[in-house]
Amino acid sequence: MSKMKIVTLLKHVTLIFGAVIMLFPFFWAFSTSFKSLKEVFRNPFSLFPSHPTFDNYVAIFSKIPFARYMLNSFIVASATTLFQIITAVLGAYAFSRMNFKGKKLTFYSILATMMIPSQLLMIPQYLIVAKLGWINTYEGLILPYASTAVSVFFMRQFFLTIPKDLEDAAIIDGCNQIQILTKIFIPLSKPAISTIAVFSFMWSWNGYFWPLLVVNVPNMRTVQLGLAMFRTQGGIQWGQFMAGTIVATLPILIVYFFAQKHFIKSITLTGLKG
Repeated sequence: MSKMKIVTLLKHVTLIFGAVIMLFPFFWAFSTSFKSLKEVFRNPFSLFPSHPTFDNYVAIFSKIPFARYMLNSFIVASATTLFQIITAVLGAYAFSRMNFKGKKLTFYSILATMMIPSQLLMIPQYLIVAKLGWINTYEGLILPYASTAVSVFFMRQFFLTIPKDLEDAAIIDGCNQIQILTKIFIPLSKPAISTIAVFSFMWSWNGYFWPLLVVNVPNMRTVQLGLAMFRTQGGIQWGQFMAGTIVATLPILIVYFFAQKHFIKSITLTGLKG
């Protein structure tokens, strides 16, 4: 066997080993979701359920309004993602292609907010939300995170890679700034927009601490707060908890699956357009 084949084999073995390590917790959670509480603590431990049951999945929707929590999270995550894409695209275009007084100072001020821990901002954010009467509302869950410095910075860096010649040609053809943005920059920036969408949706969907602060009524709880409902005085109902975790993970996997396909397609089209 040649040296090149040995190196290739070692790379594949390393990648497969890493994939197994990464996927094992998900497989364990999936397996546990089909076990009874007694079987979860059975000794010796068994990775596969000896008597698979769907009782845990039935329980998460019968004991608590888990479907309502899923809907709340979907509304919050979708709206947050949409707002972040809009603000990121508009802000990035202004900072990458437009000239105005205080441009650098404004941009560096936005970047500076990335160094502030999010936990430090939650108290003033909560006071503002409470003052506006947005406690236990979708506005209180969505608007404080409708824009992030990371998204603006990421989109700006991508816009800077778009050739200036395309913009000049559009200006010669009589396009205004809005047309340049919508007909040139946004179509060419689908990979970056898809990336922002995936991370924004995932971050918002998995949010726990902020919803815990601004929500104190059952019908406004998000899915992450709903998972905490499986904690009882006797401890966590692990089978039900894992069933809820599996169900709560599905939307993220679906979004990632479709965004990944769109991401690859956009890269291909962008390359063909030169």
